[in-house]
Amino acid sequence: MAVYDKNYIAKIDVVGRKSLVLDKIQSDVLFKRFYGKPLSISKPKIDQSYQEPLVLSMYETLYMCRKGLAEVSINGESIDCDKLWSFCRDVSHDFDIKYHVYEYLRDRNYIIRGGTKYGADFTVYTVGPGYEHAPYVVTVVSKEHKIKPTDIVALGRVSHSVRKHSVLAIVDRDDNNIRYIVFKWIKL
Repeated sequence: MAVYDKNYIAKIDVVGRKSLVLDKIQSDVLFKRFYGKPLSISKPKIDQSYQEPLVLSMYETLYMCRKGLAEVSINGESIDCDKLWSFCRDVSHDFDIKYHVYEYLRDRNYIIRGGTKYGADFTVYTVGPGYEHAPYVVTVVSKEHKIKPTDIVALGRVSHSVRKHSVLAIVDRDDNNIRYIVFKWIKL
């Protein structure tokens, strides 16, 4: 059964700020569609199957809920996407604007992973982890956020050292419009 099958609905359990898919077949299908990561596997390979539960970010969980690909529960109680949205906003700072960027990119077939180790919100792949190194790191801010020159330098320093383009996604909370600024270091 594949994720794009209309009848395919994954069962997802929210645990804290992450979610789990316990069914091994569902986990395998979702992982091969670039959702989540097998629990306690540091560098999983997309062409292998794993017995471990699949760990999803809250962005992935909400995205799948909204696309009709998942039934979500918290503490054994089934919840709808609106309740999940509220839960996510309560447990994660600026979840709304970060999710908007996640959804925008995922809808355009980019693969998105967490970007904390690069000092960003997301790492973004054009093909997928295991096939390429992420070409982009994305930091999300609201339009009202005041950016200092040192913030811009910090955005570029880490991404430059790991050879990724640093992207600043600026979200207008009023109309959800996103503007992207890409930084690239050059030698003069």
